[in-house]
Parts: sequence; structure tokens; C-alpha cells
Amino acid sequence: MKAIIYCRVSTDKKAQETSLARQKQELIKLAERYNFHVVECIEEQVSGFEIDREGVFRMLDCFSENKAECLLIQDETRLGRGNTKIALFHQLQKLNIPIYTALHNGELELSESDSMVLQIVGIVEEYQRKIHNAKIRRGMKKAIADGYEPRKNLSNQHKAPGRERIDFPIDEVVRLRQNNLTFEEIANTLNGLGYSVSKATVNRRYKEFQNT
Repeated sequence: MKAIIYCRVSTDKKAQETSLARQKQELIKLAERYNFHVVECIEEQVSGFEIDREGVFRMLDCFSENKAECLLIQDETRLGRGNTKIALFHQLQKLNIPIYTALHNGELELSESDSMVLQIVGIVEEYQRKIHNAKIRRGMKKAIADGYEPRKNLSNQHKAPGRERIDFPIDEVVRLRQNNLTFEEIANTLNGLGYSVSKATVNRRYKEFQNT
């Protein structure tokens, strides 16, 4: 498994450099114990309450781009403190990234309070998405009732000959993607408007549109 090592101390004092070196050494040993391949080692000297950290953004980018599959830290406070820690736990959880710590000598087990907060955050986020999707569907239905004809905006009808292509408004797909909806959510929205289309078809047609 490809791993990222993340080390952090709270200040840039010279004395803290030994702490960074010790964290890195302990985590390299942890990686060796689990036969992880370390692809990057990130070291930062910044407060754990600070969310705007270059190393954190680099770490999240690596996970989002599938360049690494797990995170190694000395203990959970090295990742962050307070609300920053919860926010980063939530991001890593959404990316399905397991966290291993030198303190636990294995995978991190969240405290009951942290787990409860993350569950609440996840529920709130899901309902925000549902409300957002419902508002989009209502807006589209109202636009159609007022005379808007999305079929007139179809693109790429010349592609994929053979089986009859399903007609649906690609410009609406693009707009919904710009609103950060997933392809599954877009397919559900279109189905609610009377377009019988699958997530895979929406995904394929969107890529066709991008390549034109």
C-alpha cells in the first residue's frame, strides 16, 4: 500500500527540528512494519489549529489523485487540533483513507466523541446535498413549465452511431457538474424530469462533450 508520512510541530523553533526528525523516523519504522511504500514525507512547522497549510493541501491532493492510499502520523494531534482536526478527519473519511499512528502502532481508532461529531457532519452534509438537488429539480421543472425546452440544447448528436442515443440536455449536465453534483445525482435529477438515463450514460456523454 502506498503511504504518505505527515509530521508536524507547532512552532518553527530550532529545538522542534529534532521532534520532526523523531516523528519521521518512527513513522518510517511503522511503514516498514506494515510493508507500506512511502511515496512522500511531509514535514510542517505550524499550529495544529491552522487549516491553511501547504503540506495538508499537498497531502489531500495526493489522495484525491490516487497517488497514495493511507496516511501515517505520530498521533491524531499531529494532523490537527480542535475543529481543524475534525475537518481533516472528515475529508480523509470521504476519500476512504485509513490513518495509521505510531502511538497506536496501527490503524487509528477515533474516540467516541470524534466519531459522533463526524456522523453528525456527514448527516448534515447529505441533507444539504438533498436540499440543493431538490432546489435544482424544482427550478428545472418551473423553467420547463414556463416554456424552456432543454431538448433544443442537445449536443454531440453525431457521435456514437448504431444504437439509438438517449436524448437529454447535455448543457444541464455541464451546469449540474459545475454545481458539484455527482453523475449519479445528475442522472437522478434527469430521471425526475422524464429523461430515462443511467449514471454511466451521463458520465460518457459528459466526457464526449469535454473532448469536443
